[in-house]
Amino acid sequence: MSEKDEFRHKADEYKAKAKEGLGKATGNEQWQAEGKTEKSASKLKQAGEKLKDALTPDKKPGGH
Repeated sequence: MSEKDEFRHKADEYKAKAKEGLGKATGNEQWQAEGKTEKSASKLKQAGEKLKDALTPDKKPGGH
C-alpha cells in the first residue's frame, strides 16, 4: 500500500470515529450510524490494500 493511500485511509478512519463520537455526545443517531459505516468502510479499504500488497510480488531494484 502506498504511504499516500495508507495515510488517506487512516485519516478517513479517524474522521469517522470523530463523527461517531460527536453523534454519541449530541445524541444524533444519524451521525453515529454514518460514523460506524464510514469507519467500517475505511477498515475494509485498509484490509483490501494489505491483501493486495501481500499478493503482489515485491519489485526489487535491479529487476531481480
